[in-house]
Amino acid sequence: MLLKSYGFSDGTDRKALLEFKSQVSEDKKVVLSSWNHSYPLCNWNGVTCGRKHKRVTRLDLKDFQLGGVISPSIGNLSFLISVNLYDNSFGGTIPQEMGNLFRLRHLDMRLNFLQGRIPASLFNCSSLLEISLNKNHLREGVPSELGSLKKLVVLSLGDNNLGGNLPASLGNLTSLRYLDVASNNMEGGLPDGMATLTQLVGLQLIMNNLSGAFPSVIYNLSSLEYLYMSLNQFSGSLRPDFGTLLPNLRHLNMGDNYFTGAIPTTLPNVSTLEKLGINNNNMTGNIPVSFGKLRNLQWLYLHGNSLGSYSVGDLEFLDALTNCTQMDSLYVADNRLGGDLPNSIANLSKSLINLSLQNNLISGSIPQDIGNLISIQKLGLGDNMLTGPLPASIGKLSGLRVLSLSANRVSGEIPSSIGNITRLESLSLFNNSFEGTIPPALSNCMYLLHLSIGYNKLNGTIPPEVTQLSPLVTLSMEGNFLSGSLPKDVGRLENLIKLSLEHNDLSGKLPPGLGNCLSMEEMYLQGNSFDGDIPDLKGLVGVRRVDMSNNKLSGSIPGYFANFSKLEYLNLSINNLEGRVPTDGKFKNATIVSVFGNKNLCGGIKEVKLKPCLAQAPKMRRKHPFLSRKVVIGVSTCLALLLLLFIASVSLIWLRKRKKTQQANNSTPMFDVFHEKVSYGDLQNATDGFSSKNVIGSGSFGTVFKALLPTEEKVVAVKVLNLQRHGAMKSFVAECESLKDIRHRNLVKLLTACSSIDFQGNEFRALIYEFMPNGSLDMWLHPEEVEETRRPSRTLTLLERLNIAIDVATVLDYLHVQCHEPIAHCDLKPSNVLLDDDLTAHVSDFGLAKLLLKFDRESFLNQLSSAGVRGTIGYAAPEYGMGGQPSIEGDVYSFGVLILEMFTRKRPTNELFGGNCTLHSYSKAALPDQVLDIADKSILQIGVRVGFPISECLNLILDVGLRCCEESPMKRLATSEATKELISIRERFFKGRRTTKS
Repeated sequence: MLLKSYGFSDGTDRKALLEFKSQVSEDKKVVLSSWNHSYPLCNWNGVTCGRKHKRVTRLDLKDFQLGGVISPSIGNLSFLISVNLYDNSFGGTIPQEMGNLFRLRHLDMRLNFLQGRIPASLFNCSSLLEISLNKNHLREGVPSELGSLKKLVVLSLGDNNLGGNLPASLGNLTSLRYLDVASNNMEGGLPDGMATLTQLVGLQLIMNNLSGAFPSVIYNLSSLEYLYMSLNQFSGSLRPDFGTLLPNLRHLNMGDNYFTGAIPTTLPNVSTLEKLGINNNNMTGNIPVSFGKLRNLQWLYLHGNSLGSYSVGDLEFLDALTNCTQMDSLYVADNRLGGDLPNSIANLSKSLINLSLQNNLISGSIPQDIGNLISIQKLGLGDNMLTGPLPASIGKLSGLRVLSLSANRVSGEIPSSIGNITRLESLSLFNNSFEGTIPPALSNCMYLLHLSIGYNKLNGTIPPEVTQLSPLVTLSMEGNFLSGSLPKDVGRLENLIKLSLEHNDLSGKLPPGLGNCLSMEEMYLQGNSFDGDIPDLKGLVGVRRVDMSNNKLSGSIPGYFANFSKLEYLNLSINNLEGRVPTDGKFKNATIVSVFGNKNLCGGIKEVKLKPCLAQAPKMRRKHPFLSRKVVIGVSTCLALLLLLFIASVSLIWLRKRKKTQQANNSTPMFDVFHEKVSYGDLQNATDGFSSKNVIGSGSFGTVFKALLPTEEKVVAVKVLNLQRHGAMKSFVAECESLKDIRHRNLVKLLTACSSIDFQGNEFRALIYEFMPNGSLDMWLHPEEVEETRRPSRTLTLLERLNIAIDVATVLDYLHVQCHEPIAHCDLKPSNVLLDDDLTAHVSDFGLAKLLLKFDRESFLNQLSSAGVRGTIGYAAPEYGMGGQPSIEGDVYSFGVLILEMFTRKRPTNELFGGNCTLHSYSKAALPDQVLDIADKSILQIGVRVGFPISECLNLILDVGLRCCEESPMKRLATSEATKELISIRERFFKGRRTTKS
């Protein structure tokens, strides 16, 4: 009866669809429950039939979430005009049998898991108008047969794994209006045949490996309205008549390529342009003022180029953009824009949502009317040179979610009106000159996730209201003058991942609630005055980095730290901790845990180098009072006699030794901090009798040998003191005293020392250091002065030199500020900067170092004596020549000279210099216009990609060096400031990268 009612014509379609259903995964077949013999075929879910023949013409299963594979039986639906399988989970391949669907016009299989290649048979479907296969796992190339589809209007193949080149037959698709091959693995350029696609309106080439110059065939596609070609490897400059050739563009995105040259002046003539992106290229020149003519412009992305010249006039385009009333996004960050920030930014479109001017050299102040940008959600002005206060009108931006002003020179107080921005999610005022107290009104920003106000001049206490910001993920207040205690309710910040309060004046006990911050991964509390016991933090099982160094914490080290499986760094050094250091868990690794500078700690693993813990003597059972008293008196008398005998013996030995060596005024360092005992014989064997072939350096007080210690089977550097030289013993003592209690990744590690007698009965002193395989910085800067066998195989790149400068600045800041007692190195120069496998710098040779027990600036000006010159001529500060005492300012001067030498490759004692001409004056005279004339030419030849602003980078680096070696000590940069400026330069020009071993 069914066959009679509906005829035989639909039997093929019914059978094909039931076969299709059989290949759908079982758990999804319920969606196709109507596909059975009880329902008329044309009433089946997703099926549409033709009016005349009642045959299936459309199969629309969009968003059905079906799984399984596509049955080859689909090829039997010979009346199909449209197939829509969008957003399902079909796997397998596209059936070859689909090539039988000669009536097919629309094919949409986007968002599935289809694999394999696009079947060539599909291009037998000569009626096809649209093929959409985006977001599958198709591979291999685009079949050349697609050129037979003369009627094709839309071809979307994006987000697959298609490779190879686009076929030349693409040029046969003369009806094509939209082509999307974005996000594949294609390579090469575009075929010349594409020039015939004069009907093309949209072209997407995003994120392939397409390379070469801007494809010239595109200039022929005058109908283009949408052109997306970002994230490729296109290079070269754009034609000046670009806008004339493509006059109908509405969207143009060429970001993340390698385009160079200027923005074509004809581009702003494309009056239809709505969205423009040329971001992250190497574009130069000015941003055209004529962009102001584009009344329909909605977003302009020009960030990540080299636009501008760090000069007045770079920001004139902002005045013109006030005419673009539809604009919602403006990104011009990471360029070379200079000049004062114009007040006109407050008059930009009321629709503006995103504004980013970060990482330029923009100066001036923030306009008072900044509150006019009522729709703004993201405002980025960080990494510039802005000054003046943050206007109170900022509080009018009620929809603001992200505010970044970091790394500027903004001053004044943080306005309390900022509490009116109740939707604020990220506030970054890091590294400015804000002063006053933290406004309690911040507690109104109940969506705040990131609060970064570190390295300012803020004082007062941490408002308890801050603990009400329960969503906080990052709380950064380091490097201020905050005082008082940590709020006791800090445990309410249950989502806090990073807490940075280091280098303030905070005090008191750490609140127990700190252990309730269960999401904590990083906790930095160093450089404060916290006291008392470390609270119960055992709940912080996900913590990775903890630094509580340089405080006044007491009590024992909690054992729970040993069980923190994710712990990578624990620094408890320079406190008042006592008792036994654990040896299990994380405490087995000395590179993770640092506990030096706690006088009453003992035990731990060997590498920690602490005194052993004394075993507690068992208590004597008291039997008789009279007998106990007699025992005590007897023992005491014996001990006293033994002590007197020991003192007499030691005194006699010391007097004899003093007479023999005539070293009465020299003291010997405390060697008990060095656990590894090395004898003279060990060192003689390890250096092959102190053979000249093992000499790797020499200095004022001794010679350095390369040695292999047999006990450790480790290569080390042995510095043997020449005790015949006046001051050698003082140098030995100074080096031991300086290095025994300090530890930093950029200091050469002193492993142990040898104080012994040689085989002739003479005194012998040696220091054993970690070996640095890449020698000294001096060798790399002046290879022509080094033996052929020891010369580096290449020269240092600009980035490598900048990294080395940052390493040295970092360790100087540690010595000057972060050590328990400040230390002045007194002899900083390239030969005392050693390089490891990865060219990381390590400062060495503390033979002239001085502990500055009561150093301050006033005492420096008053401490003039006949101490004589400290350091090396050319590097020693000028005040040392007038009898000045060692100081951290003297080190800063030497560091400034070091920077100038590193980037000019000229020693301060070069024959060019004499009289009033010094390395300092020579460098200063070249800034800013002749900096390339004085720079080391090898920097200009290697490691510089096309368009890299090397002169601007060098100007900024050398300016830091010049400010460090000012003649007046009071005018010199602090090492902390120098470090921050050098890091900022690296981030600006190299995006924070470090180089590794080549």
